Amino acid sequence: MPKLKTHRAAAKRYKVTATGKIMKRHAGIGHLLQHKSNSRKRKLFKMVTLSDSNLKLVSKELPYKKYSR
Repeated sequence: MPKLKTHRAAAKRYKVTATGKIMKRHAGIGHLLQHKSNSRKRKLFKMVTLSDSNLKLVSKELPYKKYSR
């Protein structure tokens, strides 16, 4: 069986925790921040776990996620 290639864009966007969960950044923190409240911006800066609906898709892109820490 040949080796699988890791999707490099996905590897840069997602972080795998020690327990195997996949973390991602919130959207909406890149620009247009002047009208957003401070509490909303603080919440957006934090990482969040990936939803179950996207977990299967991202797991295909990271075949060796056990080693990508």
